[in-house]
Amino acid sequence: AVLTGFLGSGKTTLLNRILNDSTHKMKFAVIENEFGDVGIDEKILSENVKEEMIQVLNGCICCTVRGDLIEALKKLYNRVEDFDGIIIESTGMADPSPIAQIFYVDEELQKMYKLDSVITVAD
Repeated sequence: AVLTGFLGSGKTTLLNRILNDSTHKMKFAVIENEFGDVGIDEKILSENVKEEMIQVLNGCICCTVRGDLIEALKKLYNRVEDFDGIIIESTGMADPSPIAQIFYVDEELQKMYKLDSVITVAD
């Protein structure tokens, strides 16, 4: 899923709620597609940092993308058995179209993943 919306619309709040909710019993890989500090609540992050991956307390993994999103997704596929889905949180200034398009343009990604939703948060 791609999670998008303007700055301050509540993307990170929604993401934190999903990550803190144990009733769905799912583990997510989270890719934060923006520059700067990780925007996910520090309270839910553990100290286990490995490369650009951060282990999150509910079992999710979070990766701040500073380069090629396609390469990050391909690299993440090596750990696909560790999670039930991927949530890509786009920057508040980003058009989600290019993010969604990569799932249809790259043939290798088409075999690895299926984009099931683009969620827009509005305030």
